[in-house]
Parts: sequence; structure tokens; C-alpha cells
Amino acid sequence: MAMGNALVDIMTMLPDDKVLETLGLPKGSMQLVDFDTSSKVQKLTDGFEKSLASGGSAANTIRSLAKLGIKTGYLGKIGKDKMGNFFAEDMKKTGVLPSLIKTDTPTGCAVALVSKDSERTFATYLGAAAEMSPDDISEVTFAGYDILHIEGYLIFNNDLIEKAVSLAKENGLKVSLDLASYNVVDANLEFLKYLVDKYVDILFANEEEARAFTGEEPLKALEMMSGICDIAVVKVGEEGSYVKRGKEFYKAGVIKAKPIDSTGAGDDYAAGFLYGLVSNWTLDKCAKAGAIIAGNVIEVIGTTMDEKRWDNIKKGIAGL
Repeated sequence: MAMGNALVDIMTMLPDDKVLETLGLPKGSMQLVDFDTSSKVQKLTDGFEKSLASGGSAANTIRSLAKLGIKTGYLGKIGKDKMGNFFAEDMKKTGVLPSLIKTDTPTGCAVALVSKDSERTFATYLGAAAEMSPDDISEVTFAGYDILHIEGYLIFNNDLIEKAVSLAKENGLKVSLDLASYNVVDANLEFLKYLVDKYVDILFANEEEARAFTGEEPLKALEMMSGICDIAVVKVGEEGSYVKRGKEFYKAGVIKAKPIDSTGAGDDYAAGFLYGLVSNWTLDKCAKAGAIIAGNVIEVIGTTMDEKRWDNIKKGIAGL
């Protein structure tokens, strides 16, 4: 089961970067915008090549787990609109059972403006996703699941995330948290450390997030993270990932790939890793499974991969 900001990703291919200049969006940045600005961005790019997918960090992870055949669910909030209907149907089509609360606020969307050099600039309108509240969660929410996976972007809502993880633990679930972004960690460090120490079993971070969380470089950060949770994972880009549980330590590499868009790479790594965990694999195999999916998603624009690629992913993971 995953919980996150339910967003529709609008992957938009830019012919050049003039639109970014017109909109005042720094290239490569992620900007939170209001509804009017989001509408303006979409209108200005109306004639460009676009594709839609249900998105948000946790949604990306849970969709890939569903593609691997794992029973999955997703908790989020959407609007009573076309984008909300698209999000729900796209999740169902992938095999995820969505538990979606509806509100009159428009569904959130992340417009990903992809430049010719594959650099991505995001204009993100949270919309309905920002209205998730503790009242949206009950014990029934987590019935039948083994793991609750949460994206760090929810950490700003302290009451929501603490109720979710405490109920999950009471119902026998392990809690998995992806730190999501170093600036999110910086802004919520004290609460994050409390949350991880008290509730989190599996902690994912890239090297920037790990540094923000611990003040240390990857290996030392891994050591500190593993001291307050069961399994710590630090992703180090082209060097692969480090994993630690107690005295166990593993380093996993990456697969050979031709990267064109890194969107969803960390989310898909988490999907492969969690797939290994629920399959009772050793941690090194979990990390290798994560590397296989991450190495594939960076070869496509966006986070949606075709069935032929998924067949290859499944073969690669089965070969472990």
C-alpha cells in the first residue's frame, strides 16, 4: 500500500527553451504553482507533444510493483474532474487498487517540461492532493497489506503522516519512507528524525537527501540511517546503491543503459527493492532488482514503459 500526492504527470516535449523564459521557470527546477499558473503553462504548450500518466512519487512506485504482479493499493485525494477520473482509471489499468477520496478542488498535476537536452522543469499544482487529512485514514485502509510506502513530499502534513504510520504499525505493516527531496529534508529535519526513529523500517534516500538527513557523505550517512531503522538504502547515481541492515552491508551496481530522462528512477528503484523484500530475497538481490527497473525507466520519457520493456524487466528480475 502506498500513500502520496495523487498527481497527473503531463510530460511535455519542448521544441526549445523559450517557453521556460516566457513563464519565468528556471530550467531544471521544480516549482509549486497555483491553478491559474498551471493552466497558463498548459495553454502555452497546448500544441506540443504530450503524454499523461498517473504520477507522484509513491504512485510511480506502486504502479511498478503492480506491474510485477504484487497486490497493491494506493491512498490519495483527487478532484471530481477529468484529471481525477484519468488518475483513477490509469491506476486500475496498471493493476493498483486505488482508495481515492474526492473533493471539489481540481486534481493536482505536474507539468514536466522536457527540453531538447532531456533536462526537466516541473510546474507542479498540488490541488486536491494537498487536502489529504488524518480523517481520510482509518484502520480499514491498511487491511490486507504488508508494507506501507510513503513519499517524503507528504512530510509537511505532520498529523497526516504520523496517523498513517502509527495505524500501519498497529496493524502489523512495515513502514517504508522515501525521503523524496533534499529541500524537503532540510525543511522538516527534526520531525523526520523523530518519525524514522519511532516508526520507519525501510528508509530510501539519494546522496543529497542522505547528506541533508545526516550531514554526512553516503557511507557514513548509511551507517547513521541504519542505526535508527531496520533497512537503510542510499542511492548514489551511476555508482549504484548502498544497503545496510544491522551488520549486513551490500553495494549494488547499475545496469548498462542509455539515459534520456531520469524521471521516476528513484521511485522505480524502490519498487524493485520492495518487490525483493516481499519475495523474501536477500538485500543484495533486492538492490539489484531496483537497479534493473531504474535502469530501464531512464531510457524512456516519463515513467510509463511499454509491455515489451516490462517483459525484459521481468526476465531480468527473474534471472536474479
